[in-house]
Amino acid sequence: MTETTPAVAGGLLVPYQRLATSGARAVLPVTVDGALHLAVPQMALDLPGQPAHMNGGDSDTDLLLFRWRDGRFEQGGRLPLPGGEDVLAFAIGEDRFLATAGIRTGRGPYDLNTQAVIYRRAGGAWEPFQSIPAFAAKQWHHFTFDGRHFLALAQGVTLDGIAARHPRQSCILEWDGARFVEFQTLEGGWGYNWEFFELEGQRFLAYADHTSPSRLYRWADGAFVPVQDFANLSGRAFRFFEADGGAWLAFANIAGDSVLHRWDGRRFEPHHSLGGPGGREFELIHTGSGLYLVRICFIQGSPAAPKTDLMSQIHRWDGDGFVLAGEFPTFGGTDAAAFEADGQRFLAVSNSLTPDIRFRQDTVIYRLAL
Repeated sequence: MTETTPAVAGGLLVPYQRLATSGARAVLPVTVDGALHLAVPQMALDLPGQPAHMNGGDSDTDLLLFRWRDGRFEQGGRLPLPGGEDVLAFAIGEDRFLATAGIRTGRGPYDLNTQAVIYRRAGGAWEPFQSIPAFAAKQWHHFTFDGRHFLALAQGVTLDGIAARHPRQSCILEWDGARFVEFQTLEGGWGYNWEFFELEGQRFLAYADHTSPSRLYRWADGAFVPVQDFANLSGRAFRFFEADGGAWLAFANIAGDSVLHRWDGRRFEPHHSLGGPGGREFELIHTGSGLYLVRICFIQGSPAAPKTDLMSQIHRWDGDGFVLAGEFPTFGGTDAAAFEADGQRFLAVSNSLTPDIRFRQDTVIYRLAL
């Protein structure tokens, strides 16, 4: 792929590079020892002779680490991450960490009781630091306030015949000065995503869940307490921002509309739709020329017969909401992340499924022409 490939999304995205990935579930730009890297967890590899199914394949996979060199990403290493769903970079003092999450191990039958491994940078390498027993782990989120550091882990499934030997509910861990320890367990049964933010002197944590309410929590009396529900089922992601004197919260629901909500001083009220079923993840992009919201779409239909070739969107802020600026193709799209390199802006987009429901699908790097 070169920049002679036609632009998409109304000319806002110029295809720049393809990365060979399989079942990619996230993209994380991270600077390590002064060099830009892109970390890509992979959920599964295709198994020859196995019927196509989005929950099949070989889940004994690796986290791929690509390094930016001479204007391109090149393979730069890997870490074991079976059933890879997420990777998170954060720092505590001078220490740098990578937290990884995988949904399962095995090639069928699968085991959803996994270890969510946290790595620490030491001696120019990532070394295992702490393992958290997890069950169908999907996403980490790091946040801090008052000198305290927290890690939230979204996890769990509610399927008949799937036994949990590890803790099955989504939870929040806190740094005790030497390691992360359990702080609070939430009621969610099939966790997906988090968003922490501060607003009007209050601290909030938004939590998206597939089979339990996607819920907004507020910090009160030393714990997070529920204050608002957004949907009872099919929640995937939240994204908070402030613009033009207002506070806003975008919510993605894979089975219904993604909706932008506005803070009215007490709660977030629906403002307008961001698109129909399929929404899985957001990326917010601030530029000198404006504010943009990317909505990544995963599938429509059931896991037994999913439609994976969908159009994802870029929305442009117009002062009182978002207007559609363009669309671009994704294939089981899972994540997007904006980054800068060599004086230019880029957008990495992870794709996880081909139209015929196979896992070997490229992650795409676009140059942003905003």
